[in-house]
Amino acid sequence: MEITLTTPALLFPALSLLLLAFTNRFMALASLIRNLKHQYKTTQNRLIFGQIQNLRTRLLLIRNMQAFGIGSMFSCVLCMFSLYEGWQTAGKIIFGLSLILLMISMALSLWEIQISVKALELELSDIEQEESK
Repeated sequence: MEITLTTPALLFPALSLLLLAFTNRFMALASLIRNLKHQYKTTQNRLIFGQIQNLRTRLLLIRNMQAFGIGSMFSCVLCMFSLYEGWQTAGKIIFGLSLILLMISMALSLWEIQISVKALELELSDIEQEESK
């Protein structure tokens, strides 16, 4: 398979959008954590403490999602440099690495979404239990 300088460049729009989405998730989580921390200090509610622990896990996943996404983008640039210099074999290997890093980033994103959905399901079940009483 022959790859050209434009092949790794095709990933840039997708990577940029993914990193933007990950940053938005991070910012929303940071705001939520700050609010919950303030609520916990005033109420000492164990449910809020559990939510904060869940958010800590999600925060670490988002950090890792961003790190692997940035690693993928860096690998794309390195691949482009390798191809520019005429190092086809190195370019192919580095491009493959870039794709692997992107897949890891997306897998972590899926994991974080699943954790988020479970947390929301617990919130909803709590409301449903209160309504059924």
